[in-house]
Amino acid sequence: MGNKDKLLVAARECLLATGYAQTTVRDLVAASGANQASINYHFGSKEKLLTGVLHDLNREWGELLLAALDRPTVSGASRGARQEALWGRIIDSIRSNRALWFVNFESLGSARHDESIRTMIAEGQGAARNSLARAFAGIDPEHADPRAVRLAGSHYYALLVGVAAQWLADPDQAPTAAQIVAADVGHDR
Repeated sequence: MGNKDKLLVAARECLLATGYAQTTVRDLVAASGANQASINYHFGSKEKLLTGVLHDLNREWGELLLAALDRPTVSGASRGARQEALWGRIIDSIRSNRALWFVNFESLGSARHDESIRTMIAEGQGAARNSLARAFAGIDPEHADPRAVRLAGSHYYALLVGVAAQWLADPDQAPTAAQIVAADVGHDR
């Protein structure tokens, strides 16, 4: 494996272990075995290396979310039961992939100063809203009124972010899937 690939692997490991803001050039050099000049040679800067890997991790997070949303639920189940199954899979994903969810949250802080990260997040949010509208509200983004998709998707995205934040910060007090559905007004149980 060449230095470029070693640096990509090291950046992934560092982002998942310590996050974007805490990863130093020294960390990348130690984890990769490459020298500091290799970072600039292959990527231009530490920030460009980390941002590129952050994009990859954000895509991976999106794929995990889609996998949780796209799995079929029990046919004939009530809407509440289907949604409880969806939230259960999302919570399982958070618990199983904590580091990846943390990196995704941390990317928001980096977006303030990096337009490419902000754009990546905005595009990911759009895709997530569409998937959430389809999974939770039964709205097909390709055939429905875009305002309805955005409204439903934004509602469930806000819930998703809030639920994830609670599960990351204080899992002992975070709501269960059943509690989320019970509190989401207007859903049959």
